[in-house]
Amino acid sequence: MKMKNIGNEITRILRVCFLVGLTLHPSKAEGIENDVKLLLQYSISMPEPANHLFRVTLSCQGLKEDTIDFKMPRWLPGYYQIMEYSNEVKNFTANSTKGREIPIIHTDKNTWKVVAGKNAPFRISYDVFSDKKFVARNFLDTTHGYIIPAATFMYIEGHLDNPVNLKIIPSAKWKDIATGLDRVAGKINEFSAPDFNILYDCPILIGNLVEFPSFEINGVVHRFQAYEPGSFNSALFISSLKKAVSAGIEIIGDIPYSEYTFIGFGPGRGGIEHLNNTTVPFTGGGLEKPGAMISMLKFLAHEYFHNYNVKRIRPYELGPFDYERENRTNLLWVSEGLTVYYEYLMVKRGGLMTDEELLKSIEGNINTIENDAGRLYQSLSQSSYETWDDGPFGNKPGDTDKSISYYEKGPLVGMILDFSIRNATQNRKSLDDVMRFLYWHYYKELNRGFTDAEFQQACEEIAGSSLSREFEYVNTTKELDYSTYLSYAGLRMEVSTDSNTGKRKFIVTRQENLSPSQMAIFKSWSGN
Repeated sequence: MKMKNIGNEITRILRVCFLVGLTLHPSKAEGIENDVKLLLQYSISMPEPANHLFRVTLSCQGLKEDTIDFKMPRWLPGYYQIMEYSNEVKNFTANSTKGREIPIIHTDKNTWKVVAGKNAPFRISYDVFSDKKFVARNFLDTTHGYIIPAATFMYIEGHLDNPVNLKIIPSAKWKDIATGLDRVAGKINEFSAPDFNILYDCPILIGNLVEFPSFEINGVVHRFQAYEPGSFNSALFISSLKKAVSAGIEIIGDIPYSEYTFIGFGPGRGGIEHLNNTTVPFTGGGLEKPGAMISMLKFLAHEYFHNYNVKRIRPYELGPFDYERENRTNLLWVSEGLTVYYEYLMVKRGGLMTDEELLKSIEGNINTIENDAGRLYQSLSQSSYETWDDGPFGNKPGDTDKSISYYEKGPLVGMILDFSIRNATQNRKSLDDVMRFLYWHYYKELNRGFTDAEFQQACEEIAGSSLSREFEYVNTTKELDYSTYLSYAGLRMEVSTDSNTGKRKFIVTRQENLSPSQMAIFKSWSGN
């Protein structure tokens, strides 16, 4: 910004939303001089945490609209279900700076229209009820608080791309805040985001937290903060996590964030990825049990790899987001299914599990999908598009089973594509090259997502041949030909029937007397 424009910029910005008592900071001008983004400032407190209520406040001044629509998002990117967060909003009020009550029109489930008058200063406040121990819901009690910004902070219609400041006022005895938001220099418990998409991408954990020793990869700090993580061998855990993360970074060849934080919010369900952080339920006390450490590392590797695959390597439909309605795509099998596939490879290539444990992971997906009758009715692309109706794991209990989970079939089609590319190129190329191409071309160069056709084209260009047969497994219910593709890596599958359940049982094993090509593919694939 040129010096001669600074006075005008400050005058213009001082007419927008601000929190009473706080000072606004001018945003950077983008494009022409008049294209100035407003800076919104929020405050959130928790005066009586036992009541599970967060108190949210926003004061506004000088907005040019006569009436202003405040909207609560209906869903959270990363969890593809309509959540209706507005259902938890209580006690919404609007008042002038002199205390006069301002009319409010609750026009629909997630919209509050404030009739303030043009350029009239006013203040809104509301409570958010928060009692769910789930990664996509708010939680607050006397021990800690977990904030999903998309479930907490309303946006002003037409201003999603405005910068946002947030002041957090923790409960009196809490000293720690874990979040991916940037801290405001010189301020205590104040954070900023360049727009609402970034605000909504950064959940917040508040309480008396445990922070494990951080680790660096190529000079970039990776942290792990958690609420009551339990007692376990944390040194071994962090050392192992670093190996898995390093394997993921090696696949893409770039670190796109300045710092990354794993946030363990305590007991609960789910896990959601973000650009520079992930939130997961974490109680490390059980990590000493056989297999528990590997399971946790795969889970964390999955959420970490999402910082590439879906947050940056993304389907065209997933950004910019529409928080009013479903953002449907056929490609969640790429975003989620291939991430499951890479969680296995990251942990294996990090030297954290054996060949047999890698094959057991693949077996798990095969046994689940092959004993799921829904595979005969719903294609992989359909399961992605219809997840808003079916849920991420298919039909709800009691429904006729005519759906599948892209979490289960997706990694298997990923393996088929990987082995096909390796076989077609004499192991010179792989699915890793596809993921790198998508990252560097669509994210870094074009700054956009890719379409269904562009994903297939990328795979075929890397393979140097048509993969139309393989993509039938995406777009139809054609049964998977495991034997052909497993054989490319010197693997085979044995099938039997469980006499107790009647279900088919699938086991993947190594073949004997591998050819040089099979040996090379297996070694590079598994990281041996």
